[in-house]
Formats: sequence, C-alpha cells, structure tokens
Amino acid sequence: MSRLLSWKDLSAPVIAEAGNSVLYKTGGWRALKPVLDYSKCIKCLLCWFYCPEPAIKRHEDDSVEIDYDYCKGCGICANECPAKAITMVEEGVG
Repeated sequence: MSRLLSWKDLSAPVIAEAGNSVLYKTGGWRALKPVLDYSKCIKCLLCWFYCPEPAIKRHEDDSVEIDYDYCKGCGICANECPAKAITMVEEGVG
C-alpha cells in the first residue's frame, strides 16, 4: 500500500533548462478568450503592460495581437482596456 507524501518529503522544483517556458504552450487551459476589435484599439498598450503571460505581442507601430498559444484567458487585458476593444468570449466562439 502506498502512502501520500507530506510537503516536507517532496523534492524541490528543478529548472532543467533556463528560458524554456516558451516551449510549453499553456493556452489550452482557458475557458474564455480575449478577442480584439482593432477598429476600437487606441494603441495605449495597457493590455500588453498588464498581461501576466507572454500572450500580448507588441509590434513596432504599437499595434498588438493576442498569442492564443500562451493566453490563459484571465481577462486582465479586457479589464484594463480603456477603449473596451477587448471582449472576453467563450472558447471556441469568435
């Protein structure tokens, strides 16, 4: 019979290779996704600034795009957008 380990028995996390987080696409976790209406976007970059993941890509002209491979659907970008150019929709819609 196996027993559950306590937290004291667990080994410490290991970083096998620094900077490898881009190899692990985490966008499949979300239930909602942000959809950007480019006609409303004022290029303020608040979505890019507040995004806790590398999911908002900024271009040289300050336009942005959402990288759905890494977006977890937290909705922070939509909440921070003063122009209401980002709408959260159910995954699989839009």
